Amino acid sequence: MRKVFFSFHYARDVRRIQQVRNSWVVRERGAAPPFYDAADFEDAKRRAGGIQKWIDDQLAGCSVTAVLFGRETYSREWVKYEIKRSYERKMGILAIDIHNVKDPLSGVDLQGRNPLEYWKAGEKPFTALYRTYDWVRDDGYNNIGAWIERAARDVGR
Repeated sequence: MRKVFFSFHYARDVRRIQQVRNSWVVRERGAAPPFYDAADFEDAKRRAGGIQKWIDDQLAGCSVTAVLFGRETYSREWVKYEIKRSYERKMGILAIDIHNVKDPLSGVDLQGRNPLEYWKAGEKPFTALYRTYDWVRDDGYNNIGAWIERAARDVGR
């Protein structure tokens, strides 16, 4: 079973994120490779000064980081930190554009920049090293398990 860390901008995208994260629980058992979601940012926010340690603790044992990005995710410092630490730990990384996932209160959002664009490995941008998907266009509901598995295999995990 894959242990997956989900990186995202909590305040703006939480309702979109919940739809993505919960897509697994409504499936028939065994319908796709299972994965664990190690993110619980609510608890981390309550611990004074504990977010960085919490992130490092959550990344431990994960094989893949899935960066779920919306309109403002690119500029979020903790998302940048999570991507950096995932790379340093040689984890599989993938980015999933969620701007077209309908928030029940506000509908779809404007598209944002892919946070992987912020990083390079030498001269190679992370967008050339890791795959990016669109949750709606690429049918994330049915494909996220395969995307996660591929990200893990791409880095030999």
